[in-house]
Amino acid sequence: MKNILVTIDFDKSEALLLDKAVQMAEAFGSKLWLMHIAAPDPDFVGYDVGPQYIRDSRAEDLRQEHRKLQEYSTALKKKGVVSEGLLVQGATIEMIIEESKKLNVDLIMAGHHQHGFFYNAFVGSVSAEIIKKSNIPVLIVPFE
Repeated sequence: MKNILVTIDFDKSEALLLDKAVQMAEAFGSKLWLMHIAAPDPDFVGYDVGPQYIRDSRAEDLRQEHRKLQEYSTALKKKGVVSEGLLVQGATIEMIIEESKKLNVDLIMAGHHQHGFFYNAFVGSVSAEIIKKSNIPVLIVPFE
């Protein structure tokens, strides 16, 4: 197992997911790809229409997310784990599947929060969708 993709959503539960990912990487000598999927830009961003403050705010959000991924990657490298952070914009499930193929990933790791019926009915579960659509093995780490 050479490459493990770890999906990070910056919800303050990623420490547990990263700990499990480090255990897997150390056991198999794997590289960790830490990936956060940022929401796609609104249609007007980058096209000189729409309010400047929204474009500026969006750019700052992306810079902060990128910085956080780099901090995680640097901390893992100090522990001796080969890692790299990826910030990708787009539809969450599709981008995870697409990037997994590009990176030759052997395992996808994702966290899972337990939600109620109405949340699952209207929003759905990212981890369940990854399992349905991926041909690559998926390891789900429960957060609760």
